[in-house]
Amino acid sequence: MIQEINSFNEFKSIIFKEKAVLIYFSNNTCNVCKVLKPKIHELLTTYFPLMPMYFCDTSERPEIAAQNSVFTVPTILIFFDHKEFIRKSRSIGIGELQKEIERPYLLMFTN
Repeated sequence: MIQEINSFNEFKSIIFKEKAVLIYFSNNTCNVCKVLKPKIHELLTTYFPLMPMYFCDTSERPEIAAQNSVFTVPTILIFFDHKEFIRKSRSIGIGELQKEIERPYLLMFTN
């Protein structure tokens, strides 16, 4: 399940409580975003099940986007250990994203 972020305080709370998290920034007018979002969710549930995915609508919550320097959609921010680790915007390849997440994810969640 993809949860929606409704405030900047909620955003900060999510980053603080999750060891690893993916935040997906988009809006309803972005057709690429609509196609990419379920693919990213499937990637996480299949290969990275301990990493939750959250969604932020940049039209409804521009303050969250601005606080994170998100000026285009889709944009993906991935945090490991409460720090931004990966940032992708516009052209996002699923295979490339999987490779970038894999190493830090395995280091964080395997013994």
